[in-house]
Amino acid sequence: MGVAIFAIAVWLFWRSHRDLGNNWSPTLEVRKGHTLITQGIYQYIRHPQTDKDYADQADPKMKLDDCETQRKLNDVGIKQAKDIGAAFTAKKIPVDEVITSEYCRAWKTADLAFGKHKKNAKLNFLPFEEYTEEQVQQMKTNVTPLLTTVPPSGKNTVIVGHDDIFEAATGIYPDPQGMAYVLTPDGKGGFVIQANMLPEDWSKL
Repeated sequence: MGVAIFAIAVWLFWRSHRDLGNNWSPTLEVRKGHTLITQGIYQYIRHPQTDKDYADQADPKMKLDDCETQRKLNDVGIKQAKDIGAAFTAKKIPVDEVITSEYCRAWKTADLAFGKHKKNAKLNFLPFEEYTEEQVQQMKTNVTPLLTTVPPSGKNTVIVGHDDIFEAATGIYPDPQGMAYVLTPDGKGGFVIQANMLPEDWSKL
């Protein structure tokens, strides 16, 4: 889910649907009997399209407090973010916190979609293009508490983050940009992935 309502990502996106079992929706639709308008739902959204796709976290000139040194949302990405927010409003999907990384493309996605954001450095990349197993584990350790905390009753938490972070936590690579995942914390330190959705799927709910 490419905007604040979805947060998650990390092993291999091409892991089979069979391995994921009932936690996977190959049709990009919310599974029968499940609704987003319930309590205790996390939605992890990978930011929408950017002007180009490269590992800016590994660029020594990149600064988190300078958007000009980072990848930026392009016109398509800006529209995707706005469309996601419009769908949430139209469907009256309740949103509590909107948590983002400190990267401009993440918090700007949140602002465009939901009009608010709360930055959390735990959603940031580590400053490398390729990761060791230890670094992947570090990213998983960083983000897992955000994905397993049960949201307030009747509310949804939206997480807007990045591909590598979600993959580290779930083993799933969120492709393309703007892909979102709907998660339900189990209250025991884990979560269930209910569905995955493209930016244009929200308006079809």
